[in-house]
Amino acid sequence: MKLIAIGRNKDKALLALEKEYVKRLGAFTKMEVIEVKDEANDHIEREAEMTIIKDKEGKQVLEKIRDQDFVILLDLHGAMESSESFAAKLEQWQTRSGNLVFVIAGSLGPSKALLSRANARWKLSDLTFTHLMTRVLVLEQVYRAFMINNHRNYHK
Repeated sequence: MKLIAIGRNKDKALLALEKEYVKRLGAFTKMEVIEVKDEANDHIEREAEMTIIKDKEGKQVLEKIRDQDFVILLDLHGAMESSESFAAKLEQWQTRSGNLVFVIAGSLGPSKALLSRANARWKLSDLTFTHLMTRVLVLEQVYRAFMINNHRNYHK
């Protein structure tokens, strides 16, 4: 199982949480966190410039994904799930393909190529989170799903 994220986590507190959930997930699966370089976009004003940046970031992500991987894209237009329904979906996805890859696109959103490669699109919340917080939340929710699916006490 992989989590591919655009950008580097330089926040020590969030990095510690990220590592903690990767460690906890070790009881159920091997989770690899892969960071992909983000493109500078501080002064983006035109749609064409945004598309170029999204395409560059998307290409880097796609290079880390294999043909047999089942890709779950974190997306504002994806399906929002309860923890229990997400746990059920995670189990279905694992049955379909043991190679699950969660992808957090850059701050401008996913490229068209990344959108078309996604096997599923998942929306964490209607709230807005930083990309670094999203990384921790994804790992925590995946861990929670494993706990639910293994009838372990954690999710309440």
